[in-house]
Amino acid sequence: MSQSDHYFTAQPASAGEQRTLTVRLAGRELSVRTAPGIFSPDGLDKGTAVLLREVPDPPATGDLLDLGCGWGPVALTLALLSPGARVWAVDVNERSLALAQANARSLGAEGIHAVRPDDVPDHVRFAAIWSNPPIRVGKTVLHEMLLTWLPRLEAGGTAYLVVQKNLGSDSLQRWLAEQLPAGEFTVSRYASDKGFRVLAVTRAQATRAEVRPGS
Repeated sequence: MSQSDHYFTAQPASAGEQRTLTVRLAGRELSVRTAPGIFSPDGLDKGTAVLLREVPDPPATGDLLDLGCGWGPVALTLALLSPGARVWAVDVNERSLALAQANARSLGAEGIHAVRPDDVPDHVRFAAIWSNPPIRVGKTVLHEMLLTWLPRLEAGGTAYLVVQKNLGSDSLQRWLAEQLPAGEFTVSRYASDKGFRVLAVTRAQATRAEVRPGS
């Protein structure tokens, strides 16, 4: 299996392939299921750990997105911190989705919906996006992914993306600033830790003229 194959090809894991790990998310020790053939099957990877440690708490309500969910550490954290929100755990890997949904179910996180990208209704807009994006799939796929999902932020919403510095975090920051409409989005470095950057992409608040009467 190549570096990027697990993003596209893995089928749901059999019971014999799965294993239980203990991880700490949202200040709690949790038992989760993982399996080979997905991103970071041995536990919480360093980039995701930096993301979860550095970002502010998510909005308490609304739709929240974990883009590239893997076995679900980001989605689970979002759901635990914001039980009143609806969390979309999105991945193209069926094995990842099955594990993320099973982990959500075992923890009673009923607000998590682990789905393929096309299964998120077109009208849904996100109060926040948290992601450790799959850099190794290549720029073409990565750029298409980000330009698909970042414009679906609500007005005032922020996406936090963790990217390893030596895998192009600074160039990605510049590219996002060039590609997203100036004045509507701001792109900044929110935090740096252990060779990773956390980028913040924020959509501007709606102006009074943009707010419909009665909304």
